[in-house]
Amino acid sequence: MSTIFEKIWKEHVIVNKEDKDLLYIDLHLIHEVTTPQAFEALREKNRRVRRPDLTFATMDHNTPTIKAHREYIEDDLGREQLEALKRNTEEFGIELYSMDSEKNAIVHMMGVERGLTQPGKTIVCGDSHTATHGAFGAIAFGIGTSEVEQVFATQSLWQKMPKQMGVKITGELPQGVYSKDIILKLIGMKGTGFASGYAVEFFGDTVDNLSMEARLTLCNMAIEGGAKFGLIAPDSTTFDYLREREFAPKGEDFEKSVERWKKLKTDSEADYDRLITLDVSQLKPQITWGTNPSMVMDIDGQVPQRDSEEYKKAYDYTGLKPGDRAEDIPVDVVFIGSCTNGRFEDLEIVAEYLKGKKIAEGVQCILVPGSTEVKRKCEEMGYDRVFEEAGCEFRESGCSYCLAMNEDRIEKGKHCISTSNRNFEGRQGAGSITHLASPYTAIKAAVEGKVRA
Repeated sequence: MSTIFEKIWKEHVIVNKEDKDLLYIDLHLIHEVTTPQAFEALREKNRRVRRPDLTFATMDHNTPTIKAHREYIEDDLGREQLEALKRNTEEFGIELYSMDSEKNAIVHMMGVERGLTQPGKTIVCGDSHTATHGAFGAIAFGIGTSEVEQVFATQSLWQKMPKQMGVKITGELPQGVYSKDIILKLIGMKGTGFASGYAVEFFGDTVDNLSMEARLTLCNMAIEGGAKFGLIAPDSTTFDYLREREFAPKGEDFEKSVERWKKLKTDSEADYDRLITLDVSQLKPQITWGTNPSMVMDIDGQVPQRDSEEYKKAYDYTGLKPGDRAEDIPVDVVFIGSCTNGRFEDLEIVAEYLKGKKIAEGVQCILVPGSTEVKRKCEEMGYDRVFEEAGCEFRESGCSYCLAMNEDRIEKGKHCISTSNRNFEGRQGAGSITHLASPYTAIKAAVEGKVRA
């Protein structure tokens, strides 16, 4: 008896040494920020990329989201990293989805959209939110630059198997409440380190009823609870999403794969080292008030009173004080996008809410699709016109305001209601203040000019 994680892990062990296993890696996704040193190390050692056919690259972190700015990247380091990725992928024979590619996407969306992400795979990328891909029933995790080099050279990686945690989520989600609210509530209840040392599997009737895109959000933010891995067992929702994707098996091979994928499930709840349960039937929309994702409150709640230095520092940084309510949060900028909530479903929620409405005076609302594919689909549905008529900026794809590694930065002292995954000090720009929320909560705040239930 074992968990889905253990089953996939054991299938990929090449050799064991003491308490570590050498794992075979099925898919290596790369971007411009964590690869330059790894490629240079290969050159110095006169080595090649062992499996370029299992390695795929995209440009995302440093890419401007205003089309006119893509022709010349003003930031020197960002431009150098993007140019280096182009040179390196050409030299080592790796497929690259550059800024002008119809397949360009944030790295955690690129593998999913292309059908590269599949149940039972081991997937790595030099980025902590690689756990996103675990929503397909895969072992997916972020790695460091030295590990990127090792995977380039050997298509394998030494890892220690983590403990297993089950997070059982039950109940029907109330109207206006989404998977982003689930994961924020969980982190708020348990803290940012509750899953440290664990692989987290989300399951339960709530998860069964989530769309594929909503599941991706859950696994994406497992990292913010301290986990390295987040995953969900594959089911018909998974298979339907994958069918006919570019790199997914085709025809009879797909049906055979489905039969194999159906076996990827945890045998019993008793197989977990730790089990957490969460009933979401009464869950309310969530919004962070402080400087890490656990500093979160119900939308009709209040900023809590704590005497710790961490909380005192957060009060000072955000300008909020104990007893303040969500509607006391200034709404200067609303950002909807990122690998957490930049998918089509997220922008569809925004478009449906915005019809016939206008963004509040004094609020800047910026919508950044996570991929060119999402942008094109929004245009096909006419959502781009809805966004623009409401007063939003609808931009090109990229990581954008999530992490301020590009020209998209929130000004010092400004508050941003953001659908991204981290609200650390300065995450969206030096001195900026981030409040994490779902796309629905964020766009509602943009229209009303206040964060309200």
